[in-house]
Amino acid sequence: MTRFVGIVLVSHSAELAAGLRELLLQVGGESLTIEVAGGTDEGGIGTSYDLVRAAIEKADAGAGVLLFPDLGSSVLTARAVLDDQPASDVLIVDAPFVEGAMAAAVLAATGADLATALAAAEEARDVRKL
Repeated sequence: MTRFVGIVLVSHSAELAAGLRELLLQVGGESLTIEVAGGTDEGGIGTSYDLVRAAIEKADAGAGVLLFPDLGSSVLTARAVLDDQPASDVLIVDAPFVEGAMAAAVLAATGADLATALAAAEEARDVRKL
């Protein structure tokens, strides 16, 4: 059985994260594990340490997890979680939220390893639209 790289979308908006998750599953297929940590614990705009931690646990199928934060403080929240629970196979990705997650999901769906999916996500930073 193939173990796929897990993806966690860390967003200030639960709706934004859920919409991107839906798009990624349409492209990558239902075999991928894509979790969301969107909004605060109370459902407002912001990020939640507990939601990020829980999403990492759900996304981890044994092949590693890539975290995609949307804006500045979501990076800080993701870093805080990893500082408290260090794991060499859980990485924060420095890439555009949508384009990076899409690139990682496409590669992860092929069974690519963590490093390959990470590289694809990071390359998305340099892809021009026009």
